[in-house]
Amino acid sequence: MTPGPITAAGVLIPAHDEAGSIGACVGSVLTALDRTPGLRARALCVVADRCSDATAAHARAAAAGHPAARRVRVTVLERDPQAVRDGLPPVVGAARTLAGRTVLRSLGTDPATTWLLSIDADGTVAPGWVREHLAIADTGAGAVAGGVVLDLPGSPRPPGEPPAPDHPVYAANLGLRADAFLAVAGFPAVGSGEDHGIVARLRAHGFRVVPGAPGTVRTSARERGRARGGLADLLRDTGSESPGAGRPVA
Repeated sequence: MTPGPITAAGVLIPAHDEAGSIGACVGSVLTALDRTPGLRARALCVVADRCSDATAAHARAAAAGHPAARRVRVTVLERDPQAVRDGLPPVVGAARTLAGRTVLRSLGTDPATTWLLSIDADGTVAPGWVREHLAIADTGAGAVAGGVVLDLPGSPRPPGEPPAPDHPVYAANLGLRADAFLAVAGFPAVGSGEDHGIVARLRAHGFRVVPGAPGTVRTSARERGRARGGLADLLRDTGSESPGAGRPVA
């Protein structure tokens, strides 16, 4: 049976020491949520994960100053600041799951008709990002794996991506039906690879994962990222002119 149409949407943003980028990310997401018609409820959660900078304050300021903020339920959480002093690394998978559960509590809507979208804190989205995801979600998808472009002239795709018709998986552009997210207990609590982990869980539970959503997420091209084994490491290891062995596919 095809699930009902999506009537609520929430966005998950884990952030570790992203004071310099979180404002642009939050602003673009609020615009995309506000420009999606037909939604009864909209929410956004930033999890400032073990930060040593002013990420949380910048996120709150960006939301407070955005014209759509009064139409979107915004939550900013600060997670385990003591861990920074203890030298513990961030666990981005756990932060994404915390953000997802927080968004669902904030929305208070039926998970079967609620869509969750994941993005990284160093990215920005186009105004039509949420709307494009929902067009695919309403076909009955359990998840949608979208592409990204680098924040460089010409908006290139990351090196090492497989050729069509295969598609890479990025947590920076991943949509999930909320009942599917709950059925698999969210993202694995790992420091990287949580996107591939949840896609594997979804498939094991029989949910349909649709690859190839429009690449309307622009992500930084930095070569020193916040998560070991992430896109920044790939860019540093391969270089822009030398594609690597290939990204795992959806």
